[in-house]
Amino acid sequence: MPLLHSLLDLVYPRECAGCRQTAEDAPLHICWECRSAFAFITDAYCERCGDPVDGMVEQSFQCSACTNRRPHFDMARSAVRYRGPLQSALQRFKYNGAPGLRRDFVPLLQACVTTHFGGCFLDAVTFVPLYPRRERERTYNQSRLLAADLARGLGLPLASDCLRRIRPTVTQTALTAAQRRRNVSGAFVSLNRRWIEGRSLLLVDDVMTTGATVDQCARVLKEAGAARVYAVTVARG
Repeated sequence: MPLLHSLLDLVYPRECAGCRQTAEDAPLHICWECRSAFAFITDAYCERCGDPVDGMVEQSFQCSACTNRRPHFDMARSAVRYRGPLQSALQRFKYNGAPGLRRDFVPLLQACVTTHFGGCFLDAVTFVPLYPRRERERTYNQSRLLAADLARGLGLPLASDCLRRIRPTVTQTALTAAQRRRNVSGAFVSLNRRWIEGRSLLLVDDVMTTGATVDQCARVLKEAGAARVYAVTVARG
């Protein structure tokens, strides 16, 4: 297999999804230089939503956003800050028809789950759904692809029938925190409520910024009877 990969690299050189330079010496599609630039999230961060802060914090804390408006999820964590080469690679994965890039991101998710949710019992992995028209336009839901591979790696079932997005929403990029909450309010409904009841679920998305989307999904799952909802994303904006 290494020989085959080397031959394929000669015929079809791999381009790094972060810097667009050659990635032939890297295992997949992000070169080593870009990987070394990843800003992994370590201490300190909000114990509930995982939002990182700069500087030294010697004790656990909750950020002002979680204190003022308690999230519906039980805990959320992200692997890497959403900037630099990772941001470029995630945007390419999400918007430019590069579903194969999930293989670069799933190990980050799995390491994040092992580190932060190792003591949490999980029944299944689920994901943030796209509105059907948008999924048809992209031809895939990036969060579902991540969740499916993550579930396989964790040895857990993929719960693909927990949530449905019932109305389109505008992109969250330029919205304030309050606008983001209003944008996704009422956008999701639960499915298969009898199965959801009493379950502990791991909710997967690609990027978390204010947490409005995963919080709304968690709210719907909790209202359907979920015992616990944990959220994990590749990146934190």
